[in-house]
Amino acid sequence: MKISSNANCFLIILLLFVSGAVQIKADYTTCLGYNSPCAYQQISCPSECPSTTPYDPSAKVCYVNCDSPTCTAECKSRKPNCNTPGAACLDPRFIGADGTVFYFHGKRNEHFSLVSDLNLQINARFIGLRPAGRPRDSTWIQALGILFGSHSFSVEANKAATWEDEIDHLKFSYNGKELVIPETYPSLWVSTQNDLKVERTARKNSVLVILPEVAEIAVNVVPVTKEDDKIHNYQIPSDDCFAHLEVQFKFYSLSTKVEGVLGRTYQPDFKNPAKPGVAMPVVGGENKYRTTSLLSADCGSCVFSTVGVPNKDELPVMDFGMLDCTGGASNGNGIVCRK
Repeated sequence: MKISSNANCFLIILLLFVSGAVQIKADYTTCLGYNSPCAYQQISCPSECPSTTPYDPSAKVCYVNCDSPTCTAECKSRKPNCNTPGAACLDPRFIGADGTVFYFHGKRNEHFSLVSDLNLQINARFIGLRPAGRPRDSTWIQALGILFGSHSFSVEANKAATWEDEIDHLKFSYNGKELVIPETYPSLWVSTQNDLKVERTARKNSVLVILPEVAEIAVNVVPVTKEDDKIHNYQIPSDDCFAHLEVQFKFYSLSTKVEGVLGRTYQPDFKNPAKPGVAMPVVGGENKYRTTSLLSADCGSCVFSTVGVPNKDELPVMDFGMLDCTGGASNGNGIVCRK
């Protein structure tokens, strides 16, 4: 069969497209789905990052804070930024909505509520060990469990003796059943109700979890490195690299009742108990935030309900988003960044 020259051109372009040599990129982005001063505007993307979904997973994406009055796009990484508000990294080191850094160690092999709101519950499973001569456990976030409506989702880091970049250490479940997301980029899974999206931001070990109009959660799996082990004297054994999660949260319209280790920092009148001037300010509250399992909302301060927000007059908290405190003391949303 003879193939026309037009068909040949189409096949060549298709092959180039699949291989990534030809990239179809968006040059603008739009704020959709919630009350925003930028809603439905076509916002031009910077030339350095013209796409919201680049073919190169290491490339920065076009991003706009849809609650910013300036409605301008910027370039940012889709992986967690451990030095900005909403982050939970290291052992574990949190940055609250006010920009204050604090540590919450909890206990190994137990679960704690990071965020508990009327329509959203996010728990974390902690793993760790107690180094010889230490008064407390060294802990890391190994898994996140999310409750929304009548649904549940979890993402966790698989245990590994040694770290290998070419192995995907992520494991997922949805409504109690294992969920398989292909190890390709881009790779996107969407729930039947369209109320949960999980997108790989790299071929392995990094995803973006999206609950439309509720939250976005950037997740990355990393090991405890030999350098960190040496600096902090964790005394990591040879048969476990303590693979754990780096996480960054972006929330939309949290209620004034929001609770949790991190969630409470989004309350409009929150006063952070972390002591200023302390190198590693540790915040307690284990008994208040402990849950019986990864997918339970039974902590002493939990407010989550499967029916969501029962009162339409419930006042929302402004969207703090993924604030960047690296450029100055104020972020433009009336929040003071403190270190």
